[in-house]
Amino acid sequence: MKIEVIRMSVPVKVLIAYDGSESSQRAVKYASKVLAQGRDAEAIVVTAWESTIHQAARLSAMSGVAGAGAILTGVFIAVWLADRRYRERGGDQDVALDVAILAVPVGIVGARLYHVITSPEAYFGPDGDLALIPQVWHGGLGIWGGVAAGVAAGAWLLHHRGLRLAPMADAVAPALLIAQAVGRVGNYFNQELFGRATTLPWGLEIDDAHLPAGYAPGTLFHPTFLYELLWNLAGAAFLLWLDGRLRRRDGATGGRLIWAYLMVYTAGRGWIEALRIDDAQHFLGMRLNDWTSLIVFLTGLVGYVVATRRHAPDTIRRDSGGGTDVPADSQDADHEIEA
Repeated sequence: MKIEVIRMSVPVKVLIAYDGSESSQRAVKYASKVLAQGRDAEAIVVTAWESTIHQAARLSAMSGVAGAGAILTGVFIAVWLADRRYRERGGDQDVALDVAILAVPVGIVGARLYHVITSPEAYFGPDGDLALIPQVWHGGLGIWGGVAAGVAAGAWLLHHRGLRLAPMADAVAPALLIAQAVGRVGNYFNQELFGRATTLPWGLEIDDAHLPAGYAPGTLFHPTFLYELLWNLAGAAFLLWLDGRLRRRDGATGGRLIWAYLMVYTAGRGWIEALRIDDAQHFLGMRLNDWTSLIVFLTGLVGYVVATRRHAPDTIRRDSGGGTDVPADSQDADHEIEA
């Protein structure tokens, strides 16, 4: 039986793209063995190719589920911790949960929009696909869009109920860092947001399907998502320490923890961003995320200084006129705002 080489080469090349060189070599050896037996080699190779595509699809779906699971786990932990801390400040039970029910989905939308705006090529470029925009399970969430949208939604709800934003923000601040740390585990499963090549022993090996162009298989990369995970956990511990210190010294945190959160997170994001090699928009020679981190850090610094000078209390509710703060336990039953 005469079979042209081209009939085997195309499927084999596709197999290499999906399964790596070792698997491809095994497939070619098997096909050659089948050739010697007089069977249809093309059918054998195509079957292996299709099986590999199905395997890649299953792995992609599993990584998407794992990434989403990491984000949801981080959200659950953050809501639990924020609720506990808010009640310690005199807040009502389940207020943090109510805020999360609104702020989390709004924050996800904001995070996705920030990513699409700052990395538009995949969606609006020559080979872009607008259908990818809602597919958040494949990764691509910009933290600052999420924080801004989530805070805006939470602030609106608290204002509507006559509650002050600062106590909730301070309760949420360390919980946010913990949620971000847990969420970074999803980057491992999605094989994304790693840094440049490294020879360090903890370097990350990327499979061939996600290997950046120009790098040989087996190249190790900085696990920048792991660096951010560890930085965020350390930052959360620092904020918890700062919380206790401010309350012992001043009797209140007065909205300072959320400003400290902005400084802590961006200080880490600045040096971690310098290790990243993924595509990003640049402005004046710097990645757009670097500029964002710099601006947010300075905003956090100014906000912390202003909040320190104001000596604001940690009272939960505002009075009926929106002026002087009053303690939560001094409100009459008639002034209670139902959840």
